[in-house]
Amino acid sequence: MKKIGLFLLFIFVGQLLPAQEFIFNVSINTPQLTKVDPKVFETLEASLSDFLNNQKWTNDVFEVEERIKCNIQMTIRDEISLTKFKADLAIQAVRPVYGSNYETPIFTHVDKDVVFNYEAFQPIQFSQNVFLDNLSSIISFYVHIILGYDYDTFSLYGGDQYFQVAQDILTAVPPNKASEFKGWRALDGNRNRYFIINNLTSPGLKIFRKGMYNYHRLGLDMMHKEPNTGKVIINQVLDDIAKANKNYPNSMVVRLFIVSKADEVLEIFKESTPTQKTSVRETLSKLDASNASKYRRALGR
Repeated sequence: MKKIGLFLLFIFVGQLLPAQEFIFNVSINTPQLTKVDPKVFETLEASLSDFLNNQKWTNDVFEVEERIKCNIQMTIRDEISLTKFKADLAIQAVRPVYGSNYETPIFTHVDKDVVFNYEAFQPIQFSQNVFLDNLSSIISFYVHIILGYDYDTFSLYGGDQYFQVAQDILTAVPPNKASEFKGWRALDGNRNRYFIINNLTSPGLKIFRKGMYNYHRLGLDMMHKEPNTGKVIINQVLDDIAKANKNYPNSMVVRLFIVSKADEVLEIFKESTPTQKTSVRETLSKLDASNASKYRRALGR
């Protein structure tokens, strides 16, 4: 009887505890490993998975089916020392599309400026306003970027508070650490963390964020019952993103959109009117000129 009572207590307590926001699949690849004990990276993978999946990141209650699915793949490129490493960090997050079994990518990115110090069993911790270490800051930064993207797709500008946290994480990196660990400053290139959050918090690029809401909530989520209306809305979103890109050429968020969404857009419009195909093809070609031939093949000339 005691065992049954304890079992029921666990069920009751589990029902009271809010589900976490994420289902993160974490993998660490070490193709050029020569110096460091592989167990160090095993503990890193376990620590990252625990940090990402068991930390409570918001004040909202997520049902299990509402959790954001993400993949993070870290590829160790250089062993700078026995405790300092350089890596590529590939991240993808998806969200479900209402009325379907389809999951749409909302954020896809590879960060090639990931340098960090790590020793086996070193804790990974979240801090919004204090720099603890570069790995914790980078991972926490992207968590809040993903949260912001996800919330933006469900409510207009719903990601504001999470983008602000990402901005705070960037601001908290001391100048000497920003010099040591690239990716936090404008002078480190135009495809880094600085420009991601700079774009997402820029008043001039709010049209892009409005587009993320329209694309997902008014476009994709409605296509199960009104596919033609959904296509019209998504086509308009592409036009709005093109306007944003004209005002802010080579914007990081537009690049991220193309990486995440181009193939999906082609799939949506492969069965469409000639007028829609022409409009989508021309817009994608403006946004991503290097792949214009791909768009012509998919949607015709």
